[in-house]
Amino acid sequence: MSHRQELQHHRQQLAEARQIISAMQSLAFIEVRRLRRVSEIQQQVVGGIQAIAADFLSFHPRLLPESPSLPGIVLLIGSERGFCGNLNEVLLEQLAQFLETYTGERPGVVACGRKLCERLRGQHRLLATVDGAAVLDEVDVTLSRLIARVRELDVGGGALALTAIYWDPQQETPQVQQLLPPFKDLRDATPEFAYAPQLNLEPRQLLLELADQYLFAALHEILYVSLTAENLRRMQHLEGAVRHLDNNLETLQHRENQLRQEEIIEEIEVILLSVDSATLAPAGK
Repeated sequence: MSHRQELQHHRQQLAEARQIISAMQSLAFIEVRRLRRVSEIQQQVVGGIQAIAADFLSFHPRLLPESPSLPGIVLLIGSERGFCGNLNEVLLEQLAQFLETYTGERPGVVACGRKLCERLRGQHRLLATVDGAAVLDEVDVTLSRLIARVRELDVGGGALALTAIYWDPQQETPQVQQLLPPFKDLRDATPEFAYAPQLNLEPRQLLLELADQYLFAALHEILYVSLTAENLRRMQHLEGAVRHLDNNLETLQHRENQLRQEEIIEEIEVILLSVDSATLAPAGK
């Protein structure tokens, strides 16, 4: 095989790789569009629950106990697949900072996302790992697995301090959000209405059920936001790969054209030499 043919074969392989990467980039773009629609709706759901809790607690502030010292768990939400740049590395740095500043006994970690979990193997604070969602349709299954794993741990006999660390694409930084105990920032909420809301349940029972709804909705929102960040990072990472492949393809095409020109010149020189040889041959030969 000539050098030009080798270059041609290599260029074809790079062209096929570019098509695959471009398809992956398009799929990530489609997934981001889908996730943004549901994320906006889920954000409104979480905001509605928080507004209800603020109205309720403004008339029943004593239902929120003083923050006790509870066993802690950190939910670290990373990427399920690769091609995300340094997303998982930044999350791990944020986890290390959080653990250093944590008051009391340092919490254990429950990691979500296969690529993230691979980087946490062997760490003594890792309590459990959960496969993450690769697409929007897998978020519900992932959430069920995540809740089941946390319940299996039973760190504090049912009561625990639960904190989520995840990547927020809007802020472009990792976010640290306390989920349990819930509504901590609503302890000093002031009433916005003249009369307390009418209840069909005991106030304490209502608070418990409201906390369950909030935890479920907030985890949903976090998984949507985290998966959006993963796909946005994948789009950016693959865009750089496509540009790199395009540059290589252009270079290979230019080199292949040069080799082809050299081959043509050599062929012309051979023809001219053949013509000259025939012209200079003795007559009658």
